[in-house]
Amino acid sequence: MDTILEQQRRYHEERERLMAAMVKECLHKKTTNRDTINSDHRHRILLDRYVESSQHLADLYEDKDGLRKEEVAALSGPNELAEFYNRLKQIKEFHKKHPNEISVPMSVEFEEINKQREANDENLVMADFTDEEGYGKYLDLHECYNKYLNIKGLEKADYITYLTSFDRLFEVPKDKKTTQYREYLYVLLDYLYGYVERVRPLLDMSEELEDVSKDFNEQWDGGRFPGWPKETGGALAAMGAHLDLSAFSSSEELMSLGLDRLKSALMALGLKCGGTLEERAQRLFNTKGISVEELDPSLFAKSKPGKVTKGRETEKIKELANLEAQVYRLTEILSEQRAATKENVQRKQARRDGEEEEEEEASASESEEEADDEVPYNPKNLPLGWDGKPIPYWLYKLHGLNISYNCEICGNFTYKGPKAFQRHFAEWRHAHGMRCLGIPNTAHFANVTQIEDALKLWEKLKVQKTSERWQSEQEEEYEDSQGNVVNRKTFDDLKRQGLL
Repeated sequence: MDTILEQQRRYHEERERLMAAMVKECLHKKTTNRDTINSDHRHRILLDRYVESSQHLADLYEDKDGLRKEEVAALSGPNELAEFYNRLKQIKEFHKKHPNEISVPMSVEFEEINKQREANDENLVMADFTDEEGYGKYLDLHECYNKYLNIKGLEKADYITYLTSFDRLFEVPKDKKTTQYREYLYVLLDYLYGYVERVRPLLDMSEELEDVSKDFNEQWDGGRFPGWPKETGGALAAMGAHLDLSAFSSSEELMSLGLDRLKSALMALGLKCGGTLEERAQRLFNTKGISVEELDPSLFAKSKPGKVTKGRETEKIKELANLEAQVYRLTEILSEQRAATKENVQRKQARRDGEEEEEEEASASESEEEADDEVPYNPKNLPLGWDGKPIPYWLYKLHGLNISYNCEICGNFTYKGPKAFQRHFAEWRHAHGMRCLGIPNTAHFANVTQIEDALKLWEKLKVQKTSERWQSEQEEEYEDSQGNVVNRKTFDDLKRQGLL
């Protein structure tokens, strides 16, 4: 068994190697959605292992049993040489008993991890997805949709409409949120949670749940949670009944609801629900604007075995609203996949009969052809033509593609062939390089690829432009009284001397 210090050293090494592996995983180029999801899953595995190693290391440093302290004292005490030779003897005896046992270094394991990452296998599966989900591109809500259709009292809708409005739970009437509705929410949440864990494994779901619970409690206490508004402060509102008394101004108006509706409202409050229509309406109207604590205890019905209490009813309603809050947050996280799913379903439904089968057959034949010509024979590294195969060598030489031109102004970019080289002087890369040098990209600088040559030519052009500029003293002409034509400078000199 390894010593405490050796275990600590091994955990330190493992943490450093895990950190380096996570950095390489982040820097690794991901070209497709599959590569991104697989990379996130590998990163999550490394991160979990890093946290586990850190926890073991912290426990060893805490040294609850005192073994580490004893080991350090044995190595640093007066008998450190005796301890050293004793441990050396144990190592030799171990290898005598197990001569063929080989200790595999930790670097071998991480080299395999690097090989798996660099292999970039397109068939590698790090998470299970259905065919409908397209390895994390789309949602597969058919099971949830069927569960939604079975809820009594809700308006039926097609699948595309359901994809658009399945998170609009605040539009569902309160009296329709029954046991079937609760079961539907559990099925929907179960799928959304599982899908998020498969698509975004690095997302901390526990932290997300804490944020959802915190926001929900604030909105619920303030009566601002969508679909569950806080009523006007009466007892009915406190107990979460579905009947809002703010719309009624007298007990006579409540009588229009009938015996059964008044009975259900009274039962939700836990009040006595017997009597005539007038008595029930008056008893219920008396609770308007009054808190539960202020009601006369004699108005409450005696609790019976098996009957759900008022507080329990409130907790059940709050729990249902909390489930809705979780649906809202998960739908927000998966907004990109949701939009892609809707487009994909609309595209499938727009196909004519038999078109999907034809496309599948065409894609299958194309994939077979690609599999046959996946790696074309190209020993001279010739460019590929329109058919995906290397162009003929004589065409390669005819266009001068074997000649390379380097342009320092473009950041030492290499151009293959004279045609591409001549064309690049009018393209964005060369123009950007000239702009960085502060030189206009004019025809004067055609075929100039060196920065030093371009700067020298620009200085020469500026001097030439200065010499060609109009100089009034030298080129402006004046005529004296005798008809002699002189320039402006000579005329001013003669005028100052009084010779004119």
